Amino acid sequence: MTSTNPGKPGKRFALTGIAIAGALALAGCGGSGASGASGSSGSSGVELSVGASYMPQPVSADMAAGFLTITNRGGTKDELTSVTSDSAGEITMHETNGGAMEEVNAFEVPAHGQLVFKSGGNHLMFEKLKRRPEQGDTITLKLKFAESGPLTVEMPVKSATYNPSTGH
Repeated sequence: MTSTNPGKPGKRFALTGIAIAGALALAGCGGSGASGASGSSGSSGVELSVGASYMPQPVSADMAAGFLTITNRGGTKDELTSVTSDSAGEITMHETNGGAMEEVNAFEVPAHGQLVFKSGGNHLMFEKLKRRPEQGDTITLKLKFAESGPLTVEMPVKSATYNPSTGH
């Protein structure tokens, strides 16, 4: 182990550790597009929250995709069983394996883990849109689970080229 400050070799590493911890704490806040939705079922040991939700402005008038992260801080797994919204006639859940998209009926939300919906992976498909969402709109979703009560999520509509890792 080398240090640029020979008099205090551990100082640089301690400061780096503090900076990383601070960045992780800020990232946990959800950043742009966080929904703030949370809930728990009490006795089941499931503790769910939703963050980083967004919908890229759709190019089609009748279909759109949606992305979010469901975090379970509890010690018991749960299962996302359905998603509904007044904005769409139907919302289906899909996984992508080897480039092929497949509709699924439910997704596990692991204990002490996350279920991530992201571009190129698991995602929500909003079908039969009532109207085409525009950038700046907010779509209200209801997530239903096998064990926990439903969660309501406010999903912002971002630009069609929005990238959550850059915020643009």
